[in-house]
Amino acid sequence: MIGIVSYGFYIPKYRIKIEEIANVWGKNPEDVKKSLRVMEKAVAGNDEDSLTMAYESAVMAMSGLSLKKDDIKAVFFGSETPPYVVNPASTILGEFLDIDHNYLAYDTQFACKAATGAMITASSLVISGYTNYALVVGADKANSKPHDPLEYTSASGSAAFLLGKEDVILEIVDQTSFSSDTPDFWRREGIRYPSHGGRFTGKPSYFFHIENVVKSLLNKTKMKPTDFARAVFHMPNGKFPREVARTLGFSKWQIEQSLIVDYLGNSYTATALMGLVSVLEKSKTGDIILLASYGSGAGSDAFVFKVTKNLDKRRRAFKKIVEDKRYIDYPTYLKYMNTI
Repeated sequence: MIGIVSYGFYIPKYRIKIEEIANVWGKNPEDVKKSLRVMEKAVAGNDEDSLTMAYESAVMAMSGLSLKKDDIKAVFFGSETPPYVVNPASTILGEFLDIDHNYLAYDTQFACKAATGAMITASSLVISGYTNYALVVGADKANSKPHDPLEYTSASGSAAFLLGKEDVILEIVDQTSFSSDTPDFWRREGIRYPSHGGRFTGKPSYFFHIENVVKSLLNKTKMKPTDFARAVFHMPNGKFPREVARTLGFSKWQIEQSLIVDYLGNSYTATALMGLVSVLEKSKTGDIILLASYGSGAGSDAFVFKVTKNLDKRRRAFKKIVEDKRYIDYPTYLKYMNTI
């Protein structure tokens, strides 16, 4: 059995409400919230970045495990906002975690699916016998240009997953990917803020890729939407995952627990994985879970997970940590994002 052995996450305490941003720019807050289905978002402090958050989530994932220093021979760090343009964060993370030096490490990029792509690589390395365990972390301190629509959703957070063969809590039943050259979101070298294709990010990008990867996986596994206890879709906002779920035949009940974007925003690489973390808080042995990520540029990864009896001893409290928050105003938000 190959799958997830343990997991962890990190959510900054700070939040900014959508109306705080909308009022600054003279927008109707209710119109914005209705359009995006987002109420507030998590904001990393000015002394935090994607690497510090990755470390926090990885420490949680590894807590309570009796691992030798050389058990982990693969460390992958997925992010759109790494702390360095040149210099890997994965090796810094490995050093902070006191992992033995005989490991493979690299940073991955593919917009919001950087970490799920790394998860496919990690599971393959475990299957091959290259390593007993592989650590995959997705983290972002998502930035956006002031007064851009992304400012209402771009958030901060991290999720970490340890993959292996022993004491698996989430078996990977199957996985697949769907990719194309669809440039709906980009940021060139030296440019501070990302650009996006507006409405082009929807139907030909997000919906096209997620619908195709899910249909491909369902066909491959001979499964149907009703076979799943829960489904998690990438959440650039609160509207898209609800719509794609309905199109694919998943019910509101199957996705509602994963819709953390409503109150945490879109933490880019960590968002779909954070939705999975939320679902695991209440999942039961035998539950089948679908996860479908999306990364601009563009591509989607999809997984079928099966919950094992081992989840009970590795389950993490999610809602309690989400509710431990402190609201900030817009100038403080700009300060924490190093905009001013």
